Amino acid sequence: MKDLWSGRFEKPLDPRIRAFTSSLDLDRRIAAHDVKGSVAHARMLGRQKIVSADESAALVRELERIAAELASGTFPWPAGAEDVHSAIEQVLQERAGAIAGKLHTARSRNDQVALDLRLLVIELLDELDGAVLELAEAFVDRASGEVDTILPGYTHMQRAQPVSLAHHLLAHVEPLRRDRERIAQARERAAISPLGAGALAGTPHPVDPASVAKEMGLPRVFRNSIDGRARRGPCVAHRRGARSLVERRIRIRRAVG
Repeated sequence: MKDLWSGRFEKPLDPRIRAFTSSLDLDRRIAAHDVKGSVAHARMLGRQKIVSADESAALVRELERIAAELASGTFPWPAGAEDVHSAIEQVLQERAGAIAGKLHTARSRNDQVALDLRLLVIELLDELDGAVLELAEAFVDRASGEVDTILPGYTHMQRAQPVSLAHHLLAHVEPLRRDRERIAQARERAAISPLGAGALAGTPHPVDPASVAKEMGLPRVFRNSIDGRARRGPCVAHRRGARSLVERRIRIRRAVG
């Protein structure tokens, strides 16, 4: 399989440059999301008669096979692949033949990777929400046995009133609830499908972005194609915020025991 930008150069890519620019080691974690989006896209191409029903079925069949191999850890990662997209495409081409090239009909790498990152953010937010819920439940469980445990409550660094340890522990549950609200809001913002936005300004093919979004469990599609395929910034913000939140909650959990 040719390098993505090989058409711009007369000589092969220097191995050192390939090693420096390859993102495969980092973006393998989005491989399952990449295949999920490709399956939904291939089905849409068939429904819209952009490709034939047989071609759509063949693409879906081989992509689902790849998805199963990724899940089981048996996917044969090609040596020298530039990124996760080219790795999957290379294996798909080896198995499905020339029709593998039709998978990119009405789709760009721009809206493809934007979708992958959104799906990854949703996965991470769901994991974070589960962890925060587990921590809140640990506080509640511990508090149930500490109702009659009395300790001094402090204000302005001075002892103020006697309080139940249970009351003190449950005070940590409330910010956790607010954390879960923020996680839910972040998830809602991420759950927008960019497929159909193309490289920049859509595609001339009669695509159906809404049906693709529905198949992937995303409630909305992009409103503006330029914005839809470019909105990757929230992914960085969500990850940084999530990491800070997790680290803070881990320290509290250790204190709770």
